[in-house]
Amino acid sequence: MAQVQRMSRLMVKTLRDDPADAETLNHKLLVRAGYVRRTAAGIWTWLPLGKKVYENVARVVREEMDAIGGQEVLLPALLPKEPYEASGRYEEYGDLLFRLKDRKGSEYLLGPTHEEIFTQVVKDQCASYKDLPVILYQIQTKYRDEARPRAGVLRGREFQMKDSYSFDTSDEGLAEAYALHRAAYQRIFERLGLDYRIVSAVSGAMGGSASEEFLAPAPAGEDTFVDCPACDYAANTEAVTFALTSVEGAGHPAAEDLDTPDTPTIETLAQHLGVPASATLKNLLVKVDGEIVAVGVPGDREVDLGKLAEHLAPAEVELVTAEDFEGRDDLVRGYIGPQGLEKVRYLADPRVAPGTAWITGANKPDTHAKNVVCGRDFEVDQYLDVVVVQEGDPCPACGAGLKLDRAIEIGHIFQLGRKYADTFQLDVLGQNGKPVRVTMGSYGIGVSRAVAALVEQTADEQGLCWSKEIAPADVHVVAAGKAVQTELALDVAEQLNAAGVRVIVDDRAGVSPGVKFTDAELIGVPKILVAGRRSAEGVLELKDRRTGEREELSVADAIARLTA
Repeated sequence: MAQVQRMSRLMVKTLRDDPADAETLNHKLLVRAGYVRRTAAGIWTWLPLGKKVYENVARVVREEMDAIGGQEVLLPALLPKEPYEASGRYEEYGDLLFRLKDRKGSEYLLGPTHEEIFTQVVKDQCASYKDLPVILYQIQTKYRDEARPRAGVLRGREFQMKDSYSFDTSDEGLAEAYALHRAAYQRIFERLGLDYRIVSAVSGAMGGSASEEFLAPAPAGEDTFVDCPACDYAANTEAVTFALTSVEGAGHPAAEDLDTPDTPTIETLAQHLGVPASATLKNLLVKVDGEIVAVGVPGDREVDLGKLAEHLAPAEVELVTAEDFEGRDDLVRGYIGPQGLEKVRYLADPRVAPGTAWITGANKPDTHAKNVVCGRDFEVDQYLDVVVVQEGDPCPACGAGLKLDRAIEIGHIFQLGRKYADTFQLDVLGQNGKPVRVTMGSYGIGVSRAVAALVEQTADEQGLCWSKEIAPADVHVVAAGKAVQTELALDVAEQLNAAGVRVIVDDRAGVSPGVKFTDAELIGVPKILVAGRRSAEGVLELKDRRTGEREELSVADAIARLTA
């Protein structure tokens, strides 16, 4: 049986003021309430109360993973570089990887995620179709060298994550494992008390095909997602698509050059001609593995470089520089148009559809052209949905205007397929005696991020406000100060503890009742039980931390209520 947590002995130091560098609620309150301590930029120590909350989140995750047949393992965090070189991710992760050498000069990395290693484990342990399907998972520390760690435990260089992997011999088996994880994630987040959305996503460095994110809406969120008020469509902005629809372009007059001095930007061009930016065609030059490529979007839209990089991965995408124009007479900076770009591959957003007419650069200094028609005056080599999504863009499912919201990514599930099985030749012997290539799924939950997301969604002006499922205790007993009150508080705390209730009791001597009440609100345990002015009569005050409702109860009734 757990002991009563006595504030006089508990290592918890509360603060009255927010940390000077804190911007988000979780950073402010987890530090002020004594749950975490900053060790270095993006590196956090979980103190006793914080560790209890973290472990409670991990317990919920474990229970639901075990319920779908998951088997828990623990892989090393220090990993050899060779498996990641084989998959291509040693280079793809770039500066995000922590790289190091041992005393012999062998190269290692600190694991950002473990697809490669899990694949090798199954290759070693599973030889036949009879060994599959299998779901393996771990809860472990991951490492990513974030350039700007921020927002407390929400975005760190070291973070705690549950990652699981399914291995099957068929695509149907993968789809079943994916569905099992999807349902388990819904149960996990509902038990944790998180408000969440399931949205379509892109796979990124993970690879694979089908992908969905679990997002917790919050102003502090780093992800932007869209949802449709008219239907159930929701997606990460990088996954939103726009249908290519040709329009009738036969009625447009011939293209005509315009004298447009000193108009190298969309803004100056639109102002000079007195037209909306949407009538112009913006042509952004980028380098794709060193090759200059043009990307066309309507003039009132911006190119989403993240989307572009996703579409062109694993190629490296970067913006051109002034040096790239040297020796290229065909590229007139500020006056580029798709017509006549014979040496440059032309990519375009679907909004630049066949039949649409534009005002765009004429590939001559101080000159633009109007009535430049897609499909007549220029051709698009490849269509890619690359614009930054805006509020009101049409829903891909029903056409209604989309809404934009901020959210915290708390989970991500992928149908990886055979990407890593192909890399490591993960085969098992099939029923017919022939080798069968295994197919995989990858499923992640940010355990430490879930703690931060809960703070962002549930905290109030007084402090933290935990649900019973993950709180560090069920009840916070406060002794108002006098000896009789402290004696009663300790006696009630022991009775509750004996009945299986997790208890914190504030028995600190020399601390004012006001400070104790403030700390109880800040720490955020679901129920606060006060031994106050009526302690001599055996009467306690029970307060619900979330609703603020209070009632006076006898000791017996209070214990009965809290043990029911």
